[in-house]
Amino acid sequence: RTRRALPALVPAQGERRGRVGLFVGCVMPELFGDVHAATVRVLARNGFEVVVPRGQGCCGALHAHAGDPAFAHALAARNADAFAAAGVDAVVVNSAGCGAAMREAGHWLPGRGERLAQSVRDVCELLDEAGLRAPTGRVAGTVCYDDPCHLVHGQGVKDAPRRLLAKIDGLALVAHDDPTSCCGAAGIYNLTHAEMSRAVLARKMAALAAADPDWIASGNPGCLAQLRSGVREAGLRARVVHPVELLDRAYR
Repeated sequence: RTRRALPALVPAQGERRGRVGLFVGCVMPELFGDVHAATVRVLARNGFEVVVPRGQGCCGALHAHAGDPAFAHALAARNADAFAAAGVDAVVVNSAGCGAAMREAGHWLPGRGERLAQSVRDVCELLDEAGLRAPTGRVAGTVCYDDPCHLVHGQGVKDAPRRLLAKIDGLALVAHDDPTSCCGAAGIYNLTHAEMSRAVLARKMAALAAADPDWIASGNPGCLAQLRSGVREAGLRARVVHPVELLDRAYR
């Protein structure tokens, strides 16, 4: 995956339903630029004008994990100001770890941090709340959705991604036995505690191997990278993608 340049503004298609700001972050554009591009296209297809404020930066999650809260709070302040200036109805995030951190901004920065936290929506959460416009295409196969910890436990978003995937013609949502436990990525845990991280991943891979899907969908960059590593090591046939990438395929 490569970095993709994002336009500063993408107009809504059809009836306009709102103006949203896309949070870009630091890991996503470098490793998962295709996910950002798909997110913008899907939001536009669903009637949202998408702006990408240039003054934004890292969410601060990794700094907070690493014990540098002061710098994390400074980054949160920068993002709060950038999105406030953009005049958006919601801040859309496609990285669960970033979304969880940004929803903590109210504790870090009373006032402007609270406004930022209240405006944050995971992309699947927003599309589900708004009502997904029916995809016009078809994606054949089976998909296992695997919950990122920072989304299901940190933000309480569990059913929305599944409801969206279930609306794609030809795509069958299949369950596996371990959807809401950690994959072992856990922020920087897979780097600082690699052995335990791989043991956690092995349990996840056993559950996914038993389900044998064509696709594995998850909404966080750390999880995507960890699951792709597990798929390669286990020799599974599944492709690991963000849910919004499957939605994007379904609109083609």
